[in-house]
Amino acid sequence: MTTVEAGESPSGGSTAPAARWIDSHCHLQDKYRPEGLELLSELSEAAAAGVTGVVCVGTDAATSRQAVDLVRAVRRETSAGRGGARGGAVPDDFEVWATMGLHPHEASDGVGELEHALAEVLETDRDLVVAVGECGFDYHYEHSPRPAQRDAFAAQVELARRHDLTLVVHSRDAWDDTLDVLRAAGPPERTVLHCFTGGPDEARRCLDIGAFLSFSGIVTFKGAQDVRDAAAMCPLDRLMVETDAPFLAPVPHRGKQNRPAWVVAVGEALSEVKGVTPSSLAATSTSATRAAFALG
Repeated sequence: MTTVEAGESPSGGSTAPAARWIDSHCHLQDKYRPEGLELLSELSEAAAAGVTGVVCVGTDAATSRQAVDLVRAVRRETSAGRGGARGGAVPDDFEVWATMGLHPHEASDGVGELEHALAEVLETDRDLVVAVGECGFDYHYEHSPRPAQRDAFAAQVELARRHDLTLVVHSRDAWDDTLDVLRAAGPPERTVLHCFTGGPDEARRCLDIGAFLSFSGIVTFKGAQDVRDAAAMCPLDRLMVETDAPFLAPVPHRGKQNRPAWVVAVGEALSEVKGVTPSSLAATSTSATRAAFALG
């Protein structure tokens, strides 16, 4: 397949990329951004590749506040009309949203500070925050004890339900406990299983509770056939794409720090799995992301 550089037509002329994507999960806060890469440069690069929006995800109270501040800053830049008016800047129609959550690695800290920060932001700037999370279980590393992970996850499920926000779930080697908590509490109206790493059986169990599945660069990895099989059976209206930047850079960028522009490589891999064109996959995944986060 011939690859056309972003912003260039096959004949060499300047044109916008045909496919338009949303990166449904990335971390753009200073602690996560590749060294020397400015935020607006990173988003401008993504826009040039065909990305029209990103969801910046919090992992504790501090990074959740930073995600909100980042969204405020980018929206000021674009709403002032400075975006498309300057070469290399973020286009004026580029969209950004934040989530606020406590990752299972940090579950031992408890959700008190996060809950306070979330309530504070929702009181003044509700439109900036679209979800609670990422939260859930990580039994691969177990940086927090399992009971603490369960308590923190259950509390955040309740927060999402209380505030009518989407729930963004991290589940690694913990499918039974993840689904047990969701069923016990009653899953929020909108739930996203981010960076889906299960196979078809796990996918079916998540789809059966009404969840959306978001796939990362793992779908491009040679040893991830079970994840591709899960994507193959996932309905297009429940399938989303993400980078999880700066983690999990897709082929052909493995070994580098990931960035939102590379969600295009994830989407192209998924389009092959689904047997559709990249433009079609971009359209359906964008619609799914808007539905999953109630973006209007």
